[in-house]
Amino acid sequence: MELEFHQLDRRYDALRVRQPARERRLLASLADVGQQMPIVVVTTESRYVVVDGHKRVRCLHRLHRDTVAALVWEMAACDALIFRHLLQTDATENVFEQAWLLRTLCEEHGLALDVVARRFDRSVSWVSRRLSLVRTLSDTVQQHVREGRIVAHAAMKYLVPLARANDEDGVRFADAIAPHRLTTRQIGRLYQHYSGGPAATRALILSDPLLVLRLTDDTPPAPVRPEASAPEALPERPARPRRRRRRAARRLQHGGACCRSSVSAPGGSSTRCNWTFAICSDAVRRSCAMLNQGLRTAILSLQVKGHGIRHIARALQISRGTVRS
Repeated sequence: MELEFHQLDRRYDALRVRQPARERRLLASLADVGQQMPIVVVTTESRYVVVDGHKRVRCLHRLHRDTVAALVWEMAACDALIFRHLLQTDATENVFEQAWLLRTLCEEHGLALDVVARRFDRSVSWVSRRLSLVRTLSDTVQQHVREGRIVAHAAMKYLVPLARANDEDGVRFADAIAPHRLTTRQIGRLYQHYSGGPAATRALILSDPLLVLRLTDDTPPAPVRPEASAPEALPERPARPRRRRRRAARRLQHGGACCRSSVSAPGGSSTRCNWTFAICSDAVRRSCAMLNQGLRTAILSLQVKGHGIRHIARALQISRGTVRS
C-alpha cells in the first residue's frame, strides 16, 4: 500500500544509529531506480507506526516524494519490534541499538526483564547489562552516538567508565571529540591522557583534541618526494623524531609545556637542552597567537616530526626566534 508522510508515526526512529555513508548510497539508489523494498508499519488508532525502514523514509522525504510503499504487519508494536530484530540477518546492529530497543520494550511497553530475555533467547543478565549501559550514559552522549559522531564501540569502551567516575567529565569529553568524528583508537588515546593526565592536559584535550593526537602520533612519517615543497623536503632523521615523540608523550602525561632547561652534567658543567614541544601552556599559547594559523600548524607539525629549529626556520624562510616564539 502507498502511504503519505503525514500518516506515518516515526516514534522508533531513535532506536537506530545513523550512518551517513550508507544513507548517501541509499539516497543515490532511490533517486536512480526508486523504492524497491517497502517499509514495515503497524496500525495504532488512525496512524501507521514505522517499525522498519526509517532510513528509506528519510531519503524519500529528502527526494520530495509524495508517498511511501509500506507493508502492514497485523500485530502489536512490541511484537513487531521483536520480530523485526529476530529477522535481521546483517551484523550492523550494535550494543546501543540493542539497549535502546530493550529499554523501549521494558519502559514503554511494560515487559518484565525475564519476559524480554525469553523473547530474545538471552539471559536476564544480558538484558540487565544493556539496560545499565544506556542508564549510565547521559542523553547528550547517547545523541552523539545516535547521530554517528561517536563510534558506538568507543562509547561503550571509554565513555561509559568515564561517565561512571564523573558524569560531567564524560559529557564534556564527548562534546569535545564529537565534531571531529574520531576513530576508536584515537578516542582511546585521548581517554588515556584525559584520565591519567593533570588538569592542564585535560583542559587542552577539551579545547583542541586534534593537537593532542598530533603530538602523540607514533606513526612513521611518509617518505619525502623529490618534487616536494620546502617544508616537506627536509632531510629525514629516523632516530631523533621517534625520541622527540616519546619525550613529548612523557611531558604530555605530566602536563609539560614548551620549555628550554639547563641540565647539570655529572662534572658540574651545564649543557643546554634542545627545544621540545609537548603541551602549550597558557603563556606560550598567547605568544603563539601572534602567528597566523597556517604558519603555526606548519611549525607544530615539523616539530612533532623531530626537525630542529634551524631546519624549520630555513624551510619556512623565517627567523629562528619566530620558531621559538
